[in-house]
This record gives sequence, structure tokens and C-alpha cells, in this order.
Amino acid sequence: MRPLIAIPIGDPAGIGPEIVVKAIINKEVLQAARCVVIGDKNIIEDAIGFTKVPLKVNVIEHPEDGIYEEGILNLIDLHNVDMTEFRIGEIRGICGKAAYEYIAKSIELANAREVDAVSTTPINKESLKAGGIPYIGHTEIFGALTGTKDPLTMFEVHGMRVFFLSRHVSLRQACNMVKKERIIDYVIRCKEVLATLGLKEGTMAVAGLNPHSGEHGLFGNEEVEEVMPAVEELQRRGYDVAGPIGADSVFHLALQGRYNSVLSMYHDQGHIATKTLDFEKTIAVTGGMPILRTSVDHGTAMDIAGKGIASEVSMIEAILLGAKYSPNFTGA
Repeated sequence: MRPLIAIPIGDPAGIGPEIVVKAIINKEVLQAARCVVIGDKNIIEDAIGFTKVPLKVNVIEHPEDGIYEEGILNLIDLHNVDMTEFRIGEIRGICGKAAYEYIAKSIELANAREVDAVSTTPINKESLKAGGIPYIGHTEIFGALTGTKDPLTMFEVHGMRVFFLSRHVSLRQACNMVKKERIIDYVIRCKEVLATLGLKEGTMAVAGLNPHSGEHGLFGNEEVEEVMPAVEELQRRGYDVAGPIGADSVFHLALQGRYNSVLSMYHDQGHIATKTLDFEKTIAVTGGMPILRTSVDHGTAMDIAGKGIASEVSMIEAILLGAKYSPNFTGA
């Protein structure tokens, strides 16, 4: 049986509904997964209308009730958008609240094992705040609703997998976070995430922070004082890890298959590498949770919402990645 993938439509005023209906009719998606959309019927029918995709909405209560055939969009309708207040392309509290409810329902289904994975669409931080939602984004929502203290983010693109030692902090603060104990902790947890995806073999590369990994202290001491001691300690504990590897080569080597993953030292180091390789096919996987979540890595694009021109490539890739990993997924 093809894996069951729950797809919350994201912020209804953004491009989420549009890329969902376009992805549902994709041949690869049809062959790889059974998709259950969580959203609002009025919003979905509107998106079907302006995209002109040949889909019929089938409203269901549970994923097992779906008709998983070409031309059918199986929808769990939360009916939570007042269309008299709704404006496509505008930030509104009702949309932030609705987006949260779609995600929460998807997590509920995954926690209950009614679906095998969740593939998420864009949400808007301002809309969430306006809607009174006490979380800043997807990761925080998934962490809270799955009881996961510190979910990890992994990017995958063309088989290259990248983790991040730090994310949304200043570059100065990120450099200060390159510490031996933090690296050890992250490598161990990243290895655990890979194991839940069925990827137990292979070497993780730890990227250098400074140019040429500091050239033994000529361009900075972080590699000598923090990174190398962390890698050596991990190796002593039996972990298959290498580094520091210069950031100007480590991602290329991982793409060639020498390493099964890379721990980048800060947010943009890894983001630039993956998104330059293929922006649309860079997909986020949230690890360390009892459920599997994949996601597009772009925003709500309010400026083009409703025009029928948003690309569904990332949505397709997110669904395919969820279908790829779910058969071997063991959970945290």
C-alpha cells in the first residue's frame, strides 16, 4: 500500500492551497502516496477554480475513508474560514488560526497512526500572531504537539542531507555556539534522526567554521579548540564522523556520496549550499519526533497568491520525500 500522507493547506490566504491542488494531480505523487488534505472546502474549491486543475473534492472524516484515485482530492474539511472576512493575499488573524488548526489536525492523525507522515505547506508568522497562536512557526508547533523538546531540522536535496548546529540567531551568536559539547550533542542526535529514517550506515561530515577550517589556527581557533576535539571524542565513542571539512568542499563531497550527511556550523552555511544546488527541491525534514514531517522550504508568497502561477515543485518533492522515508520510519 502506498503511504498515507497528511497535507495541511497552510495559510489559506497564501499559495498553500494552490500548490496542494496542483501537487495532488501529479503522476509521481499519485504513484507514490495516498494524500489526505486537511483544510477548508471553500478555500480548496476556490484554488481548484483559479488553477483549473481537474479535481473533484471528496470530503471524508478519516483517512481510511478516502478514494485514492486520479482526479479525486480527499479532504478533511475543518470548515474554519469565514469567507465574508477572507481576502486572498492578505495577512489576517482568521487565516493564522485556521492554518494552526490544519496543522494540529494533521499531527493528531499522525500521532494516532492514521497517516504515515505529514507534508506541510507555508504558514505566515504575522498571521499566526494576529490569530492569537502562541507559536512562531511549524517547528515550534510540532514540538509542542508531539512532546518533542528540541526538534532538529534536516534539509535534503538530490540525496544530500544537511543539519544545522544553529538556526535563527545572529552570525556573531552562531560563531559563539560552536562549542565542543554542543557539536557532540548535535552529532549524536543527528545520527539518531538518520537512524529513524533507515539511514544507519555512512559517515557524517562536520563542516569547518572558518575559511579552510582555520588552517590550524591561522584564520581562527574554533576548529582547533572546539571542532576537532568534538570529532575526536565522537570517534572514540564509536561514531562514524569526520571533520572539520572545509565548507567550500564538504557539500560537494556529500553530494558525490562520500558523506551521508553534513553538520553545518550555522544557518546560512547550509542553506546557501542546498538552495543554490536546487532551490525548489530543497526539502525540510523535522527530526527527533515520534512522527515524520517533511515540508516545503518557502513562504506564503502573498503577492502571487490566487494568480495560479505558484510552482508546486517543492510541494511535490515534500510529499515524495515523506513517502520515501515513511516505510522505514521508526520514530524518536
